[in-house]
Amino acid sequence: MLDTRQYRTDQPCGDGLGARCAAALDEAATMTGPDQERWLLDGLDRSRARWNVVGQQTILAEYDFQAGPGELYNLDQWDGYVAARNRILSFLEKRRPANPVVLTGDIHSSWVHDLKADFADPGSATVGTEFVGTSISSDFPAPFVAPVVAALPDNPHTRFFDGAFRGYVRCDVTPQRWTSTFRVVDTVLVPGAPTRTLATFAVEDGRPGAQPV
Repeated sequence: MLDTRQYRTDQPCGDGLGARCAAALDEAATMTGPDQERWLLDGLDRSRARWNVVGQQTILAEYDFQAGPGELYNLDQWDGYVAARNRILSFLEKRRPANPVVLTGDIHSSWVHDLKADFADPGSATVGTEFVGTSISSDFPAPFVAPVVAALPDNPHTRFFDGAFRGYVRCDVTPQRWTSTFRVVDTVLVPGAPTRTLATFAVEDGRPGAQPV
């Protein structure tokens, strides 16, 4: 479990959606601080687990919110710390710890991402999978639903997005398969509102990347 809040450098180029400036590419910019980054990579390198699970706070995958030409990123996420993210993804590609799965929150919406060795190249290796869970009970809506949906064709590594419903992600794990089920309610304003399944994705042992079930 990472802490990507109290050890990181300040958000570059402003806090929120914007274009990347040079500071977002700075090798010294960090989400974790150098000690925690080293602890993470050393632990993954020593791990003999079947599933290597990293819990952390902000979306790790790249997401360009600008549909069509141009680029627009959430610089409060790992998109504002490109070099630090590249070090982690490069490690996953080269050292190949078994079945990396990243669990993320903090964005009031549900996502599934293939983690790519190079997000600029859709054909590059998929080195892990990220599941992003929405808020459980807040009725605060995701204000960016329309631009995210419009930009989905420009982000082929994003396998799923929903910003309308609140809920949680149930993860069922066996030696052969990791299954993430997005469970939601239609409203958080009615006590006892029933839950239902919005989507289910699975990762097979030894095959990074999520597939719909």
